[in-house]
Amino acid sequence: MLTDTNIFFLILLGFASGFINMFAGGGSLLVVPFLIFLGLPANIANATNRVAILLQNIISTATFREKKILDLKSDSKLLFPTTLGSILGAFLAVDIHEEILKKVIGTLLIILFFMILSAPDTWIKNHPDKATAKNPWLRFLIFFGIGFYGGFIQIGVGFFLLAGLVLENGYDLLKANAMKILLILVYTLFALGIFIWHNLVDWESGLLLACGNMAGAWTGTRLSIKWGTKYIRYILLVTLVFVALKLFEII
Repeated sequence: MLTDTNIFFLILLGFASGFINMFAGGGSLLVVPFLIFLGLPANIANATNRVAILLQNIISTATFREKKILDLKSDSKLLFPTTLGSILGAFLAVDIHEEILKKVIGTLLIILFFMILSAPDTWIKNHPDKATAKNPWLRFLIFFGIGFYGGFIQIGVGFFLLAGLVLENGYDLLKANAMKILLILVYTLFALGIFIWHNLVDWESGLLLACGNMAGAWTGTRLSIKWGTKYIRYILLVTLVFVALKLFEII
C-alpha cells in the first residue's frame, strides 16, 4: 500500500523523468531505483516504468506532429528494426541482472559526451544527405541493437537513439528528439505487452508515475521546440554527465 508521501514522490519523479526525457534521456534512472526502494523487484520496477514511458510519449508525439516536426509517413522507416529488437530485449528482461550492464552503459555515455562536445555542428545542423550515403543494412543493425537494449532495460536508451539518429541519419537534435520519442512509443507498446503477459506490471505505481511523466513531457516538449537544437545540446551534455556518474555510483 502506497503512502501519501510515496504517491507525492512518484508523481514528482515522474514529472522530472518526463521533462528530462523530452530533451535527452535518462529519466528512468530517477524512477526505477525509487520503484525498487518502494519494494518492487528489479524486473517489476523495469516493467512498471514502461507504463509511464508509453503515456508520456503519446503526449509528446502528438505535440511534435502538431508542430510539423514529425511526419509519420516519411519518418516510419526505423520503426521495424527498433521494434523487432525491443521485443527480443523485453523477453530477456523478464529476469534482469543489470549491475555489469550499468557500468558498460556509463562508459558508452562518457564516450558519447566527448563526441557531442568535440563536434557541435554535427548535432545542431541537419545533414539529410548523410543518410542516403550510408549502408541501409548497417542502419538496420544499429537500430535493431538500440531497440534490443531499449526493450531490455530502457535506462539511457534515449541517448543511444539520439546518437544513431544524428550520426547515422543526419538529423539535427530537434528532429532526432522527435524521432526518438516516436520510436520509443511504438516499441514500448510491444515491450509493455510482453511484461503484462508475464504479470510484471504494478499498475498502481505505474499509473501514478504516468501522471507526472505526462505533465513533464507536455512541458518539456514545448520548451524543446521553443529553445531549439542549441539548448537541447547543452541539456544533453549535462544530463549525460549526471547519468554516467549515477551509473558508476559516484553520486
